[in-house]
Amino acid sequence: EVQKLNQQLEEKNGEIQQMINQPPYEKEREILRLQKTLAEREKAQATSDVLCRSLTDETHQLQRKLASTAEMCQHLAKCLEEKQRKEKGNSDDEIPTERSNQVFLQLLCLLDNETSLQALICNLQEENRMLKQKVAHV
Repeated sequence: EVQKLNQQLEEKNGEIQQMINQPPYEKEREILRLQKTLAEREKAQATSDVLCRSLTDETHQLQRKLASTAEMCQHLAKCLEEKQRKEKGNSDDEIPTERSNQVFLQLLCLLDNETSLQALICNLQEENRMLKQKVAHV
């Protein structure tokens, strides 16, 4: 076992000696390659950070817009319910409530469709921009 360890030690010493004996330009070339790789990774990380911040901001904006729209829908549903109560009287409270809930759900569905369309438009605009960049590059 000691002989094996001594042999491994000699092999490692040989590798170290080989690295030391390498011409300086090869060492510098390896250092430059590693620095270039590091710079590319840092640039990719910075780009990723910017995109994440942008998406986070957009998410917050959409959440605020959704909340305000939902609030408006609830307000409109209440107004509709009050209007129907005035027209029919207070005897049938159950029917206007169901109707206002249906209107509210329909408005939410419309909002979801609008949000989906906006997302689709944004995706298409981004794809169009990227294609224009590729054309310009070519």
